[in-house]
Amino acid sequence: MTPDMPADGPFPGTPGKAPPTLACSGAASRPELGDDCWFLAGPTAAGKTSLGIRMAERLGAEIVSVDSMAVYQGLDIGTAKPGPAERSRLPHHLVDVVPPSEAYNVARWLADVTTAIAGIRARGRQILFVGGTPLYLRALRDGLADVPGEVPEIRERLRAEIEAVGPAVLHHRLAGVDPEAARRIHQNDARRIVRAREVAASGVPLSAAFAPAPHPVFTRQMMVLDLPREVLRDRIDRRVERMFAEGLVDETRQAAEGPGGIGATASQAAGYSEALGVLSGTLPISEAIRLTQARTRQLAKRQLTWLRSFPGAVWIAA
Repeated sequence: MTPDMPADGPFPGTPGKAPPTLACSGAASRPELGDDCWFLAGPTAAGKTSLGIRMAERLGAEIVSVDSMAVYQGLDIGTAKPGPAERSRLPHHLVDVVPPSEAYNVARWLADVTTAIAGIRARGRQILFVGGTPLYLRALRDGLADVPGEVPEIRERLRAEIEAVGPAVLHHRLAGVDPEAARRIHQNDARRIVRAREVAASGVPLSAAFAPAPHPVFTRQMMVLDLPREVLRDRIDRRVERMFAEGLVDETRQAAEGPGGIGATASQAAGYSEALGVLSGTLPISEAIRLTQARTRQLAKRQLTWLRSFPGAVWIAA
């Protein structure tokens, strides 16, 4: 259950009104945020999608997704992205942006957000960011400094190392060159460990990518959905069971057999990684469900921990 929307807050909104823009500071790049920007975050399975639509309708807003997996076309069941009926109620941006074979990173997301914001403002609408991907939210709040792009030869070597010795070993090595990045990245998060090591090889630590001063609009216009731990755990477990029952393995097969297959980023996501194991015959479906539930619960825990770094956010009981 989501709370009823109060008649006069906490997001009164002023549809059609030109936003008083807040200037960015420092060299870090981020979209031009203003008082027309609102934020709804929370852990996976907390109910952000349905509440976000109600909020957007109340605000006179369009929704910008803050979900690193919702950008992939055809990956619908495992991402729990808004469905056709929900998206028909109002515009959703940054959903179904690229095929699952394609790499997509936070820098590209910020550029796409900038384009989306410009269009929304041109239509005289408010902007509601909905999602819980910490990396994307952090970049939106703090900005993203210029860092080297992908270096294929370094990336392939690092991936080979992870295959050989495991992510924890590379995480330990990362701590030696960029301890702040190592502190932020889980020791089993192979994709981000590779990226941090790739950037560190250029002599610029990944931790330098974030500006120290968060954008002030986050202290006034951010809401976080929260619910008791056991309730969240139950929602996650039931959602994962439903995803597999509704055809997650078939969806993964279609993506893997499509043009370009399913890329490294998409294939590591909770649910899709396990579905690939089912398809390869290395995982029974019961074990795939159990592993996906465990990984998703761990994700929710990390999301909640990180969201507490927003001191001005209003926490809403879901």
